Amino acid sequence: FGNQYTARIPAVRARQTYVAEFIDTTIGLGTRKLCDIGAGEGQFLEIVRSEYDVTSIFGIEPSATNCRQMSEKSIPTFHGTIEDFLVDSAGSKPPFDTVTVMWTLENCRSCRAMVDAAWELLEEGGHIIVATGSRILVPFKKPLDYYISNYSGDTHPSRFSANSLHNLLATSGFEEVEVNRYIDTDYLVAVYRKAKKGERVDLKKDDYHEVIDFFKRWQEETKAHFAGK
Repeated sequence: FGNQYTARIPAVRARQTYVAEFIDTTIGLGTRKLCDIGAGEGQFLEIVRSEYDVTSIFGIEPSATNCRQMSEKSIPTFHGTIEDFLVDSAGSKPPFDTVTVMWTLENCRSCRAMVDAAWELLEEGGHIIVATGSRILVPFKKPLDYYISNYSGDTHPSRFSANSLHNLLATSGFEEVEVNRYIDTDYLVAVYRKAKKGERVDLKKDDYHEVIDFFKRWQEETKAHFAGK
């Protein structure tokens, strides 16, 4: 694969398997009508199809190459963005009861628009599962420059703590069901249920002084132990 990113490596398959099992133990994957937004090469959909009794799977993916790979494995796909899909399916009944957004929300130009679109995709009472890196206000899990680099083309405009992710979902019409034990894993996985929009919600705040101090200490630890590595 050269320098081109691929999910077909052990580390990525492991985290996708973790998400699948967390969903299954939390709300059950059997009989689900599941859509993966930003489905990539379709590896996660292959996992849930082979290991769990899901009713149907579907991938929304902007890469034509990835969509072609999924089609070759008999995975139904939509080539385009989630916004394109909503326009294409306008007026039809929401087709899914489960939507996964895995290591994708942080890449979006607007994380709010992504979550709002997922809300539109879901049947009443359906679930969204967001998986992202667990990095903020947790034990340091990698050097800081592995997380935030000097590369001008940073494609991760949003960074989430458990609280900021909750606030995004809660103010977009979702209610919390379960959050994994992110404090000691590389993954932050949140399962939320579609609810009514516009209702008053309880926000969970991070103390910005603690966040600033956290990144200062992370930088100091990186310099002390990983300089030049």
